[in-house]
Amino acid sequence: MPRLSQADLFELNRAFDERTPQELLSWSHEIFGDRLAAMTSMQEAGNVICHMLHAIPLDMPVIFVDTGVLFAETLETRDRLISEYGLDIRTLTPGLTMQQQTEQYGILYLSAEGQKQCCEMRKSAPLDQVRGDYDALIGSLRRSDGGRRGTCPILAIDTRLNCLRVNPLANFSDEHLDDYIRRNQVILNPLHQQGYSTIGCNRCTTPVLPGEPKRAGRWRHLGPWSVYCGINPTDLDPDRSPAVDFPQELIDRILGRDTDFMI
Repeated sequence: MPRLSQADLFELNRAFDERTPQELLSWSHEIFGDRLAAMTSMQEAGNVICHMLHAIPLDMPVIFVDTGVLFAETLETRDRLISEYGLDIRTLTPGLTMQQQTEQYGILYLSAEGQKQCCEMRKSAPLDQVRGDYDALIGSLRRSDGGRRGTCPILAIDTRLNCLRVNPLANFSDEHLDDYIRRNQVILNPLHQQGYSTIGCNRCTTPVLPGEPKRAGRWRHLGPWSVYCGINPTDLDPDRSPAVDFPQELIDRILGRDTDFMI
């Protein structure tokens, strides 16, 4: 099977830095068709992507992982996106309830290593259910989020799901995001107005104080070394995402060797 590597995407990523999120969404839809889905965790950037899909409009499913321990406000936000934007949101769930997990493994999220195991079971593993269903997944990572995402590419290889991750908002600044939300009255998780800059599971997410980093509220009890869950391949060591197996015809379309679609 032919392979598409992160290095193969270098020139395309550089060209795409000049494109708008809407143009990148349209390119993705044209290239991948019904083998494309979007993702959101019901936070600001993901909900901006959902609004863009509604406004363009582009028809594609939206993947959402319900860890079983999310805030009620997060689930209510999902339901609003379905009813008001008409989105087809596909909710994925872990194999074990939190009670079952605790009975088998104890309270994992009280230690750094346990947190990784908990996030693997409740956030990353549920995504394995869609492996093979899609060749590309639309994400909402932004370089202005800082940390490991400060150099996030628009197109990133995901070896675990053997797909391409597309981040149309990669070069969207905080100002761009806030302006889009305000102008379009984007549906937001109400927890953002209650001091939560990022929102995850109710066991491990707290509000952020003025002057703290955006992700200070994630796994606060474990210290600054535990700020990512691992669901996004670009949060990991880049050596773990070298290449994916794609048909040659799809590789040619992605790299513009055999398509008339230009942006």
